[in-house]
Amino acid sequence: MENTVDVDGARIHYQVIGRGPVLLIGQSGDGDADRTVDLADRLSGEFTVVTWDRRGLSRTVCDDPGAPVSIRQHAADAAAVARAVTDRPAAMLGLSLGAAIGMHMLTAYPEIVADLVAHEPIALGFLAPADSARARRELGEVIATHRVAGWRAAAGKVAAVLGIDPRGQETEPGVTVFPFDDRRAANFEYFLGHDLDAALRDDLTLDDLPPGARIIPAVGERSPRDGFDYLAGIGLAEHLGVVAECFPGGHNGNLTHPTAFAVRVIELLTPDDSTR
Repeated sequence: MENTVDVDGARIHYQVIGRGPVLLIGQSGDGDADRTVDLADRLSGEFTVVTWDRRGLSRTVCDDPGAPVSIRQHAADAAAVARAVTDRPAAMLGLSLGAAIGMHMLTAYPEIVADLVAHEPIALGFLAPADSARARRELGEVIATHRVAGWRAAAGKVAAVLGIDPRGQETEPGVTVFPFDDRRAANFEYFLGHDLDAALRDDLTLDDLPPGARIIPAVGERSPRDGFDYLAGIGLAEHLGVVAECFPGGHNGNLTHPTAFAVRVIELLTPDDSTR
């Protein structure tokens, strides 16, 4: 089911499938509401799955498409989507940028998110100073490449920074392929021109996270161990005093291994039979 909700300066498009408790999926990168179609389908038997086109992407309409955006603004938009779907706290799966959005939701709207699976967050404030400096330099180079040479030239740099090799990565059989059509190209342009800068400007730190919030840090089993997004997940886990949960695939395992990824989400967010 497709819907919209009006927020400050935009009309957000969102989609709802499935049955059961609400699960929000905060997408990564240029991902819109359709990007995790395989994962959402596999989760829809256990959850009412809610996805949305972030501000600036696909069917979401902005009053001023050129206006800068912040991770906090994305969190406010996501909170509005959640309120439109349910009046109860919802579980959330945050992927990369979506994980950073989820943690801002926990700090600003603690009544919205009950449980957050934070998979490799783009959260530079979670890193050691040297790792943060390296990540800022690498992401700055991606932004500079985009400004000079366009999104195609920058796409390879993004993949390299995140440790994604599209040519060599294994996938489950039958996964949906997302070609760079006009819509995805426009989304990638927006991500490079707005959201990466928002990630660089974001000042969220581990100390900002509310005490007692149920956050489940997660990393990809095939992610490079020196990748800043992997290290942010590990830093989050160490701050919380837990072990980061390992998910199949790499940074984009939700796309390459949706069935196995869904199994892990269900394991982590579904109560044991003894507690039902």
